[in-house]
Order: sequence, then structure tokens, then C-alpha cells
Amino acid sequence: MTSAAELIAAREDDDSPALLFEDHVWTFREFVIEAKRRGRFLQQQLDRSRPPHVGVLLDNVPEYIFWLAGAALSGSVVVGINSTYRGAQLAQLVSFTDCQLVVTASDKRPLLDGLDLGLDGDRIFEVDAPGYSDRLPDPGVLSPVVRDEDLFLLIFTSGSTGMPKAVRCTHARFARTGGHVAQVTQLRLGDVVYAPLPFFHSSSLFTGWAPSLVAGVPMALRARFSASVTVEDIGRYGATVLTYTGKVLNYILAVPERAADRTTTLRLAIGNEASFRDITEFARRFDCDVRDSYGSTEGIIIIRRDPSMPPAALGTAADTVKVLDPETKLESPPADFDENGRVTNWEAAVGEIVETAPSSGFEGYYKNEEATRARFRGGFYWSGDLAYRDREGWFYFAGRSNEWLRVDGENFAAAPVEAIISRFPAVRSVAIYAVPDDPVGDRVMAAVELAGQQRIDPDELDRFLTTQPDLGTKWKPTFVRFVPELPKLASMKIDKQRLRREAWLVDDVWWRPVRNSSFVPMSEADRQALAHLLT
Repeated sequence: MTSAAELIAAREDDDSPALLFEDHVWTFREFVIEAKRRGRFLQQQLDRSRPPHVGVLLDNVPEYIFWLAGAALSGSVVVGINSTYRGAQLAQLVSFTDCQLVVTASDKRPLLDGLDLGLDGDRIFEVDAPGYSDRLPDPGVLSPVVRDEDLFLLIFTSGSTGMPKAVRCTHARFARTGGHVAQVTQLRLGDVVYAPLPFFHSSSLFTGWAPSLVAGVPMALRARFSASVTVEDIGRYGATVLTYTGKVLNYILAVPERAADRTTTLRLAIGNEASFRDITEFARRFDCDVRDSYGSTEGIIIIRRDPSMPPAALGTAADTVKVLDPETKLESPPADFDENGRVTNWEAAVGEIVETAPSSGFEGYYKNEEATRARFRGGFYWSGDLAYRDREGWFYFAGRSNEWLRVDGENFAAAPVEAIISRFPAVRSVAIYAVPDDPVGDRVMAAVELAGQQRIDPDELDRFLTTQPDLGTKWKPTFVRFVPELPKLASMKIDKQRLRREAWLVDDVWWRPVRNSSFVPMSEADRQALAHLLT
């Protein structure tokens, strides 16, 4: 089996383009030279009697790739530090993962000042500091014994349900995933992969860099994702493959359409968690294929879309992937639908997505055996995500395990409600989440991002929902919050933890003071009256 180090070393005599960034082009030969310099630096700086971990806190720039490759060649481990974290949480990412040094830049260095990282100040290196390049040794010869099963990366989960966990990724998994994605995307000479998301997230690593190494095609970068310049970048680099996750397609589509969009070089967008509406519209607008699948940082379960599936379905998976009741451990029955397409047996049909015969992929969480055991129970891998299946076996996503709402004794999931509200023409994106009811249970709250600068009357949205035949009787929101932009994690997933925490303690929230009443703006007196529910 091939390791990440072998993939990189195999390119040292390749003079074809490897990295494209702004006006710069690095060949694979030049890229390997830069990797060797950083690899030798790590061999000199790291105490091999301790975990050889280096934290990287950088934007999506070539230096990040050089340090990833240098770590691979030197048998070191890169800890991808999420740049959206602050204070004690940021310090915990560094100290918990046993980083011996941190590589950053001058614009990120202030984030580390005053934090207890477990490091001396001289163990933080800025890639844009004067004399930085002079501190890196000549390439020389690197000959560490790097085994396929050696740890290569620690990638933090998105943290949507609390403090993130560090997912272990070995050399073998990186190389294996790169080979699979290169095959799926049919990468070939002339392709250019555009990877605009941070390298502390799995998307750019596993669907961007790893397959580009396997296929020997260049990868184009942008320091920070920007929807407004994505199409420009695609033209600039001649990009043929776009990697994405979360709401990336949604934000690109918010940029005004141009006639030239259908004549870009883009042939494929590959990622996960895009909505059916965004997948369809992106494929039309850019005249390309969109390959969206269900997946996670842990990397065990894959559910793939299929052209023949129902419009709202998630896709299909291996026979060993089931929907199980977490309590009984039994398979949930297929969903029953009424004449309006509404699921009539929610509580029975919705369960957790489970791989019943895990064989590869997830290699555990770093220093967190309890969390690892929670994923592997009874010989099965439990994803923590909810779904249901129809009688033909298609999967339908129902949200995360913490996105289950209970209203008036009825359980239902957030994802189907979001899909229905998204049909309203003015809605660009929506998040559904539970806020506390009095005295027990939940009430439904919706955070709504509108397209453009539109404003709508909440009762107009309410009237629209009344006409939707598949809307459950308990699904209508009690609270509607209008936001210029939904808060997102670095992975471009919506930050529902923040939304639940903020609840109605923000501006521009409308609510129904009495069940089934019209919406009225929340006043400060209203917030005070409900304050006890959030304590």
C-alpha cells in the first residue's frame, strides 16, 4: 500500500505544474524541494522521544502544502489548527494534540499571544517573518522509515456539537482516499483541481490535494474562500474540478449569473452536504456535473447520489449501511408516505446511519478512547447522523443526532423542515433548530437568510408554509429570525450550536406569543419574559 510520503517522493523529477496560487506556479519538482527543506527542518527541531507533532495555523496558501509534504517526508504529523477558534479553545487545540511547535503567519500570530500553548515563544515560526527562508536547510536527503500505518494528520471535526475531536489519519488512509477520489473524478492530463477551503478541513485534503498528487495534476488555491471570485478563479487557472462542502455551492450561486458561466472549463464539482436545489441549479448554470455524497471526517460511511433517485433523497450505500434505532439496535422500518409525500411514521422510521461491517477508514480519535468507543459500539460504527429510508432503499437525510426536535410529544428532524422552507422563493438558506418550551419540550426556531436585500413579512412565509402538503402539523416555526448571513463553521456548515445559544436574544426575531397566532416582532419585554428558559 502507498503512503503519503511515497506519493510525494514519486513526483520529485516531475516538471509539470503542481501548485497554482495567484500569479505563481510551482512544478512538482520545485514543490518536492520545498517539502524536503521543511522536512529536514522538522527532523532537526522535533524531539523524536515525544509525538512529532507540528501545528499549522495558516490560510489556504502554498506554505501550508509545503509543510504538509515536509511532515510526510520526515515522518512528522501535522495538526491542522482551525483559525476560527479563539482564546482557551484555540490553546486547547494546540496543547491537547502535543504540538512541539506551531507554524503560522504574522496575521495569525496575535491569536496565539498570551495563550498557554505548552510551548516556548521560540517554538512559534512565522512563514512571512524576515529571515524565515534562511532558517530552512537545504533539501538534502530525507530517508526516514515511514510506514503506511504511521500517523500523518490530525484533523479536527467541525465542532458543531461542542469541542471538536482530533481524527487520526494515517499515511495509508490519505493515499488510499486520494486514489479513490482520483478514480471517481477521472482526473487526467489537463485537469486542474480548485480547492478553496481550508486545509485544516478534510475536504481540501482528501478531495483536493490527495487525488491531485495521485494523478499528477495541479491544484489551484485561494487563501480564503470567496464566492464572488470563484468563477473568476476558475477561468484564471483553467480549473476543471471544484471541491466543496457545506454551503459553498449556495454562496457561489448567490453571485449574479453571467452568460459566460456556462462556458467555463469546469466539468465537475465534488463534495458533500449541498441541497438538491443547489446541486441542480449549479449543474445547470455551469453546465457541469455535480457529484455530491454523504461523508464525514471520520471517513467510514459513504452515501452516493444517483440520477435515478427521488429528488429529495440522499442516495444509496453499501448493503452493510443501515438505519438503526439507537435504543433497540434494530433496523428502523421503511418510511410510509401519505398522498402529499409526508412521512407518517417519523418516530419509527428515523434512526441513526450505521455501518454494520466497518472495515476501513476511521482510525480513531487522538487521546480520546471514550469518543472512539462511542462511535464503535457492538461491532458497528455509529455515525451520529439521522436518516430514514423509503421502501426502495433510498436514504433521506434527517439531520444530526442533536437536531431532533420534540414538540407537543411528537418527534421530528430538522432537515425535512429546512427543505420545505427553502422552497419559498425569497429564501436563500435556512437553519431549523430547537429552542426550549415551557415547561418541557421544544419549540421550532428558524434562522432565515434571504436572497439579495429582500425583506419579507413573516406571515407571508407562514401562509406559504400552510400551502405545503408535506409540512408536519407540528413543524411550523414559533420563532423566525432573519439574518444577513447564517453563521458558518470553517467547513462552511451552518453553526447551529451558536444559533441555539443565541436563540431569541438577538435583533430581528419574530414570534407567535400564542399558538397559531400571527407573527409579531419580539420586544425586550418578550425576551425578559422568556429568559428563564435559557438558564
